[in-house]
Amino acid sequence: MEFLQPASWAEALEAKSAHPDAVPIAGGTDVMVGINFGHLRPPLLLDLTRVGELQGWGTEAGAVRLGAGVSYARVITDLGDALPGLAMAARTIGSPQIRNRGTVGGNLATASPAGDAHPALLAADAVVEVASVRGSRRIPVTDFYTGPKRNAMDADELIAAVHVTPPSGPQQYSKIGTRNAMVIAVAAFGLALHPDRRTVGAALGSAAPTPRRAPAAEEFLAGELDAAGLWESRAELPAATARRFGELVAAASSPIDDVRGTAAYRRHALSVMARRALTWAWTDYRHESRGN
Repeated sequence: MEFLQPASWAEALEAKSAHPDAVPIAGGTDVMVGINFGHLRPPLLLDLTRVGELQGWGTEAGAVRLGAGVSYARVITDLGDALPGLAMAARTIGSPQIRNRGTVGGNLATASPAGDAHPALLAADAVVEVASVRGSRRIPVTDFYTGPKRNAMDADELIAAVHVTPPSGPQQYSKIGTRNAMVIAVAAFGLALHPDRRTVGAALGSAAPTPRRAPAAEEFLAGELDAAGLWESRAELPAATARRFGELVAAASSPIDDVRGTAAYRRHALSVMARRALTWAWTDYRHESRGN
């Protein structure tokens, strides 16, 4: 196995163009597991840890531009206020050591159905910036996942960054696993309220072949909030609305039975998590109106 170690973004893109079969590695929290267990034997590894252009974040046209090499730990410490949903997801990932090494860019590239960052990114309408020597392009995260552990990038492309516009309302993230920490999700759910445009983002993970949105649930909730004037009044959310929202989120899933849980359990868990996440987010939204 050969090892390439570019020192700049331009060198990284040139290396990926010359070796499309090279597997990028940053934190290595997924790639090295695959290699150690014999599931992955790439002919080349493309080490991106020395590429400084991937290590930072900033704002661009009102959105946070998060470099592909920014760790989960930095998402928590640096972006907890701007992107609370993603920060919540990051807090559930592995151990402190994993959060110091793992990256959102790596989570996207792996495109695992159980990837913890995906529901939060989907709910927030994130956009993935990819690049090659041919130029760069942006892919809405809803179009990024093409199958289990498959994404929409071409063979010569690398992830440069992910762009996330901070939602104008509260965000929530919930995950259930076989234990309380350092665990792969049995099911996960991300929620973002967008009162500025009166829409809702709801997304699920580890309960379908790919991470996915729950469009029927989103449309139902946005319509109920609109019809009852709740966006303006911020009155108490009817329990029946929260319950129906949870049912529609569960209906958007297509889970399987596996060693971590049954399909029926995943659907039930999603229904409960969605209902609770909405209740928590709406409580936060109501408190915002009082200046808290």
